[in-house]
Amino acid sequence: MLTVTSISRTFGEKWVLDDVSFDVRPGRMTGFLGANGAGKTTMMRIILGVLAAHRGTVTWQGVPVTASTRPSFGYMPEERGLYPKMKVAEQITWLGRLHGMDRATAQRNTDLLLSELDLTERAGDKLEALSLGNQQRVQIAAALVHEPEVLVLDEPFSGLDPIAVDTVLDVLRKRAANGVPVLFSSHQLAVVEQLCDDVVIISGGAITASGTRDELRAQYATPRFELVVESDAGWVRDVPGIEVVELDGPRVVFDLTSASDQQVLRAALDRGAVRSFTPVVPTLGEIFKEAA
Repeated sequence: MLTVTSISRTFGEKWVLDDVSFDVRPGRMTGFLGANGAGKTTMMRIILGVLAAHRGTVTWQGVPVTASTRPSFGYMPEERGLYPKMKVAEQITWLGRLHGMDRATAQRNTDLLLSELDLTERAGDKLEALSLGNQQRVQIAAALVHEPEVLVLDEPFSGLDPIAVDTVLDVLRKRAANGVPVLFSSHQLAVVEQLCDDVVIISGGAITASGTRDELRAQYATPRFELVVESDAGWVRDVPGIEVVELDGPRVVFDLTSASDQQVLRAALDRGAVRSFTPVVPTLGEIFKEAA
């Protein structure tokens, strides 16, 4: 497990990270969310040793992360850092060799990754000849070529179209399924909700919420329900103890203030058939807005 404990960091007199702690568990995808300037990239750079923390520790499997540990990590920075005039396959293989792999293994891993990421036909192209989305996929291949034990990805879905997003999701899920802990940041909350097992939300350099998706949904859920009946549901406005949020013909969304969900359901059944009656679960976007 990758463990961040009480990390703090200043730039000048400003605290950009303040007592940040969270875990990235093996085999799980952890979404690291925050607005611009919240401290996400700074925290990731500290994990990778690009920046030093002023307080706190980062450990991997219970041992402090050091310069000798970090080569086993895979890191994709938000800024593209590859060589634009170098051919795609040649560049990824070379990066594998820099991580100590023999040439045959590095080439084999490169071929497999380019196939997984639908880039095989572009293997001999220079990076600068690729679209921004394809360049992003090459960045992901570069982070994975040496078979890292931990993945830290800063905005891995930036610039990807929906098909490419699905391709990258499959690649990352495979790594997590093999036990690799994956920490990634993204502003695309719908993608994060689809992908992540755990969520960490940072705001102003401090952690404001963390837990599994279901834990956060339960924590931030309101007693809100959606009711669909056969005819107009306008009568719900007259039920005491509720507040109507949305009303559209036979469909109504409402919050419970003092009534119980069963009281509303019985009132609906007294008036006719009920097509559906379900609790409304908050989206990750709604949780983020409240916690960030």
